[in-house]
Amino acid sequence: MENMNYRQALIDKMGIPVTQNQVSAGKINTAYLSAGAGAPVICLHGAGAGAVTWYPSLGALSQHFHVIAPDIVGYGESDKPDAPYDRPYFSAWLQEFMAALAIPKAHIVGLSQGGAIALQFALDCPDKVDKLVLVDAAALGARPSLRPMVGMIWLNSFPSALANRFFTPSLLFDTDKRDPNHAHYSIEVLKRPGGKKPFTQGRGAAVAALPEEALQGIHNETLIIWGEQDQLFAIEHGEAAARLMPNAKLHRIPHAGHLPLMDQPELFNQALLDFLASV
Repeated sequence: MENMNYRQALIDKMGIPVTQNQVSAGKINTAYLSAGAGAPVICLHGAGAGAVTWYPSLGALSQHFHVIAPDIVGYGESDKPDAPYDRPYFSAWLQEFMAALAIPKAHIVGLSQGGAIALQFALDCPDKVDKLVLVDAAALGARPSLRPMVGMIWLNSFPSALANRFFTPSLLFDTDKRDPNHAHYSIEVLKRPGGKKPFTQGRGAAVAALPEEALQGIHNETLIIWGEQDQLFAIEHGEAAARLMPNAKLHRIPHAGHLPLMDQPELFNQALLDFLASV
């Protein structure tokens, strides 16, 4: 299977018409997926693969919203420049991406590192964020334990099927719930020229903990979704963030790890839709 076929297989699995396009976000050629109509929802994937990470949720969201899922700079089919790959860099890219698509304001949904980017964006541009959703988000103080850390370093340094098999149990409660095409695509993206730059040049800056005062300064209505069995980022950090952020609430997903959208797609999608659709 060629690289693009893994990506296309995940798009096909969404079961809805999906537009694949590219736009210049400043100087960054950014690939993105879009589907549906209505209020815009921008979905930010974590530190791996690309927009197709949202394959379990994009279809459900598109029934009610205009969903836009970009390949974040450094990932997927988007440009992979030499860059700091820290939160301000990603936030500036997101500002350019929204401007390029003429989106003045959107619901922002961020997964893992995408959650850290969403947090920074809410701090930098609160008026551009409608509702905020943080899914097992980074930058809330969580640190991976030894096995997940070893797996993350191994996969990002020497991407292979073996490294992926070692790391996947740190991401999911039930490893069979992850479509194999997602794992294949993640590895292939890392093997491309520049595919390791977010890891090697970012050096973890994007996921470093935000100060408590910063979290207290985010007033957007926020839903924090967390897999109860997350081995990468413990749920206690989501609980703490929900107490600190003035307008935040926590939703726990049982029998789910770091990727609850894959472990428990129906529960995850219902929680997400209930929150975004509520007045």
